[in-house]
Amino acid sequence: MPAILPDGDPVPADGALPASALDGLGERPFAFYVHVPFCVTRCGYCDFNTYTATELGPGAGRESYADTAIAEVRLARRVLGDAELPVRTVFFGGGTPTLLPPDDLGRILGAIDAEFGLAADAEVTTEANPETVDEGYLGKLRAAGFTRISYGMQSAREHVLAVLDRVHTPGRVPQVVRWARQAGFEHVNLDLIYGTPGESDDDWRASLEAALDAGPDHVSAYALIVEEGTRLAAQVRRGELATPDDDAMADRYLMADELLGAHGLRWYEISNWASGPRAACRHNLLYWTGADWWGVGPGAHSHVGGTRWWNVKHPAAYAARLAERRSPAHAREVLDAEDRRIERIMLELRLAEGCPLELLDDAAVRRAIADGLLEPAAYERGRAVLTLRGRLLADAVVRDLT
Repeated sequence: MPAILPDGDPVPADGALPASALDGLGERPFAFYVHVPFCVTRCGYCDFNTYTATELGPGAGRESYADTAIAEVRLARRVLGDAELPVRTVFFGGGTPTLLPPDDLGRILGAIDAEFGLAADAEVTTEANPETVDEGYLGKLRAAGFTRISYGMQSAREHVLAVLDRVHTPGRVPQVVRWARQAGFEHVNLDLIYGTPGESDDDWRASLEAALDAGPDHVSAYALIVEEGTRLAAQVRRGELATPDDDAMADRYLMADELLGAHGLRWYEISNWASGPRAACRHNLLYWTGADWWGVGPGAHSHVGGTRWWNVKHPAAYAARLAERRSPAHAREVLDAEDRRIERIMLELRLAEGCPLELLDDAAVRRAIADGLLEPAAYERGRAVLTLRGRLLADAVVRDLT
């Protein structure tokens, strides 16, 4: 089942933010994330806040979801006042956003534009499962203003997809990439997962090669994490599936970096490779560099000026609050200066540009360089940048540096 929401401070019924959050509003980049919590089936590895039709219950159908999400967009405008906030990026995630009709996704995007205004070069992304879109659907998305699409490919091997409970066939991916290009999408991402029980090195290489053959300009590759409470975790615990092997995971990452790099995709974040700066996911870069964003939808997280909050999880509870013109926020926290420094290190160190040395203890940085975890040349430029070995041990490097 979906992860439990963290505790935090109460949020006023009208969603009002503390003065510290509003200080400097508009000086930082601003974005929207729209969570669409619906899935046809629940993948065994997934602990996201998603629901199948049988899990929804009354008051939370797909048919009314666009109107509910639009109500939260309007709430955001009331809370943030009349500050000029051109929206740099919008990201529709899930769940499976493309289970909604394209006109509904377009209406939500239109509401964001009407209330805040989209920047002239705004990046607008939706995630999609390959089996949920066709040529007509993609054409309507592009006409509505979507500029980027991210497909959940995961693997090119049927037996690996079966372990992950993915329902598309490997041959569907190149087809939907081609349709996206024909519809006018300049940027196409493929998501891959490595380390699935039963996946071999040859399977992973085949998945990388199939992804590259499909012609995306961006690839995301994530190590499989066995999350507590998921069906996959139960299968591993019962011995039905093997626990992912850390050494094999490291080898798969190295293979990904080598193959993707050889085909002109360079890493710009630990799990993300792009054909160039224009192809990088600007929405995620805003997350990693401390921008402001409003998260729409059940369980969605938001951040404005050092205040972070998260919405109630269930779509019915979310809809009920908005119907009463109340904030759907479950709780929030206000980060102090040290929290923000540590978070900045954790996020920026994941980037190919690294983080500025003034955030870090110089002795710890020098030790990391001596251990081959940070680039010496970047140090001379005033930055801490992970080496390839450092990327493999990124969590440990962050702990040592903070």
